Amino acid sequence: MKKRMTPLALIAALAACLALPAQAQEPRVLKFGYGIAEDHPLGQGVNKFVQLVDQRGGGRIKVKAFPSNVLGSESAMISSAQGGVQEIVGASSAPVVQLVKEFAVFDLPFLFGDEKEADAVLDGPVGRELLDKLNPRGLVGLCYWETGFRHVTNSKRPITKAEDLKGLKLRVMQNPVYIDAFKTLGANAVPMPFTELYAALESRAIDAQENPYGIIHANKMNEVQKYLSATRHAYSPFVVMVSKKVWDKLSPDDHKVLNDACVESRDFQRKLNRESNASLVADMRAKGLQFNDIPPAEAARMRTELQPVVDKYSKQIGEDLVKQVYAEIDKVRKQK
Repeated sequence: MKKRMTPLALIAALAACLALPAQAQEPRVLKFGYGIAEDHPLGQGVNKFVQLVDQRGGGRIKVKAFPSNVLGSESAMISSAQGGVQEIVGASSAPVVQLVKEFAVFDLPFLFGDEKEADAVLDGPVGRELLDKLNPRGLVGLCYWETGFRHVTNSKRPITKAEDLKGLKLRVMQNPVYIDAFKTLGANAVPMPFTELYAALESRAIDAQENPYGIIHANKMNEVQKYLSATRHAYSPFVVMVSKKVWDKLSPDDHKVLNDACVESRDFQRKLNRESNASLVADMRAKGLQFNDIPPAEAARMRTELQPVVDKYSKQIGEDLVKQVYAEIDKVRKQK
């Protein structure tokens, strides 16, 4: 004889069944940490990424942004993503070199002549090959955004030729290519964490630093520097990565959502970054920062002086990879 359910038990069973779809639809929230302020074009790119994933994630995944290193330094966030504690991290290529040495190819001085050349390499087979090298390191590389070309500011004099760098105490990233490059040009290269930079400039412990326009502007370096020289000595990509431990638990549909959102946000972010450069420089000039371009002939002289640095690090990075990068750049130059 079958035992009949009491009305109370029936109500409880129905309630449990009704609760199941709601629980199943709870989205997984992916933390996206990065080191720059939200109002920077990179921050706006992250916001675009968040919006796109929320729209297309089918209620399965959502992204929450954490700007300004609130989850830790770039290196700390990369480590957290490797461990699966943080789901997504955006970082400059410099700390990624610690995981995959070939990323140092982007540190080579005067590698790219303009953004079109950078895009061709980053979005082409070479860029993809480097992103794929992250997989054994516990990360999945989605795509590249940008912080842009780097320029020198200082409190002493305009930089119009290589000789103007001689003797300047110039802060650089804790990166051997940058250290050797500026030493070769005669500067006293001082490796220093970015968090210590403003105070060191303000106290005149150092004279100079180098960064893209957006970073210079966002950190109000015009308050502690007098000259901004458009050296364009290096180009800084921004690498968007997902924890492989997290990635492997997501569905193929979710993979597509994240990949597509990264590419669409990339195009939005790069356009915004490039269009904002002129207004950022104008604003800093209005606040007293003296700006100058570098004559093409002088930039060519600097490039020639730095060839030994390029040769030295090409051997460490892998000469075949470096040749591949220059071949891609040459293709773009022949089309101009």
